Amino acid sequence: MKKILIAVFGGIRQKAAIILILTGVLQICKAQTGSIIINKNNNAGTITRQVDSSGYSTIWNFNKTTNGWASTINYTVSNPCPGTPTVYYAGQTYHTVQIGSQCWLVENLNVGTMINVKKSALNNGIIEKYCFNDDSVNCATYGGLYQWAEALQYQNGVTNTDTANPPLSGNIQGICPGGWHIPTYYELDTLGAAVNQNSNALKAIGQGVAIPGATAGTNISGFSAMFGGSDDDGAFELLGYFTDIWSSTESSTTGAGIMHLIFNFSFPTFGNDMPKHDSFSVRCVKD
Repeated sequence: MKKILIAVFGGIRQKAAIILILTGVLQICKAQTGSIIINKNNNAGTITRQVDSSGYSTIWNFNKTTNGWASTINYTVSNPCPGTPTVYYAGQTYHTVQIGSQCWLVENLNVGTMINVKKSALNNGIIEKYCFNDDSVNCATYGGLYQWAEALQYQNGVTNTDTANPPLSGNIQGICPGGWHIPTYYELDTLGAAVNQNSNALKAIGQGVAIPGATAGTNISGFSAMFGGSDDDGAFELLGYFTDIWSSTESSTTGAGIMHLIFNFSFPTFGNDMPKHDSFSVRCVKD
């Protein structure tokens, strides 16, 4: 009789181990994709494997094959920023991840008051967000969607139809917590370079599709990008297919830069003149 016992100690972002007990010898190897492949032969045996020294999240599959039983564990490495594993902001706890020289929030920002997509955000001292399909559940899952000027909190008098005066420079906190800021276009480009322009390393596990020339998210960076879609001039579109992340870099009177992650692209793309009045996701990077 085949028996499987899985024990996880410490939780997702703590030290953890997986213990497997089967009536057969297990052979285990770590694949380059961030998966662990386990094969069982017919002889008795037990294996205990430390999956990762800092933490993980998993998708577990165990299937019988003509050669026995085979299992794949897809896991996400958690590498919190030194000294700042979490940030509590506006009633929500955000986790952090160190990627190269940068420290990022793991979750899309979800702060402010939800307004209907037919209304435009205003410079009224209230942070205003859109939730996909005007459903707050989507904000809880994917984070809020923000017009550009709202995300920057109208720094230096900027609007979605006017440039900043004086021009923007340095770290722009915008709607980010203190000590954090909206990334510049250069900082988003640096993020792409840190993962060798492999967008699957930035996508959360389960985000995207495996088709010829593209694979679903492996999240080996821990960035955990979710495909929250967007608001395109008052119309929600493509939840589950892509995410756009605002930069603070203004490119024209009505445009600013973004990083674009697409469900069937294995590399990030960048747009330097996206309409400011559209609503995209916000990720914060540490000062």
